[in-house]
Amino acid sequence: MAKCAFIGLGVMGYPMAGFLQQNGHAVRVWNRTAQKANDWAKQYGGTATESIEAAVADCELVFACVGDDPDVRAITTPAFATMKAGAVFVDHTTASASLARELAIEAKARQLGFVDAPVSGGQAGAEAGQLTIMCGGHEDDFDRAEPAMAVYAKAVTLMGEAGAGQLTKMVNQICIAGVVQGLAEGLHFARRAGLDGERVIEAISKGAAQSWQMESRYKTMLQGDFDFGFAVDWMRKDLRITLEEARQNGARLPVAALVDQFYADVQAMGGKRWDTSSLIARLEKD
Repeated sequence: MAKCAFIGLGVMGYPMAGFLQQNGHAVRVWNRTAQKANDWAKQYGGTATESIEAAVADCELVFACVGDDPDVRAITTPAFATMKAGAVFVDHTTASASLARELAIEAKARQLGFVDAPVSGGQAGAEAGQLTIMCGGHEDDFDRAEPAMAVYAKAVTLMGEAGAGQLTKMVNQICIAGVVQGLAEGLHFARRAGLDGERVIEAISKGAAQSWQMESRYKTMLQGDFDFGFAVDWMRKDLRITLEEARQNGARLPVAALVDQFYADVQAMGGKRWDTSSLIARLEKD
């Protein structure tokens, strides 16, 4: 079992760090709001620290799950300066591929490993230990970190060199954006056509239209309940990163760009913290 640090105890990081502690790893945590770290330590029995430096000192593996590129930069500066040679930093934040490549170079210069490892599965997946993790980095670093990541994941895959994990997460978000918008339009159409939405889904969910979003979100979409962890604000952040990458590599993403603007409409409706299935609210707004 490894001596680990976990930085960032949001809706994802809190249970992920908990799974590490529960599976025999010795975990130190740091969170920007100290009370959250103290609460975690009381619940799981790990150690809350007062600084990033105290959290990462002498650890073999350092995990992070924060918000955006600037947040990652803010934590890697003190972490990299303190981590012992040979330790591996695993970034679960959904951030840019360019930042992942930059940090991999810096880590190597300091004799550290680096793996970009964004996750999919949302709050429910984190709490159940059933996340999907897409990784980029050197194979040796991945092999050292993978057994620890496996305690909170159902799939952990090395996609290529540094940045490949982030690029794969962008593909994930492109696919989700289109599927959720299609489901929202389908449910909206069913209502306007006078159909029973639940019976419609019962009829079509065993055929080609089936999706995780349909199975998991159709009932709450019909009920107008949008409190399921992955907020519109975060989806817009992910799509912003994706569309910036597409401008650099020449990919054409007309649907993703359009759905990003639909999410902007949801934000303007007061839905910044609604979950991503709230696209239907925009269609049904009077």
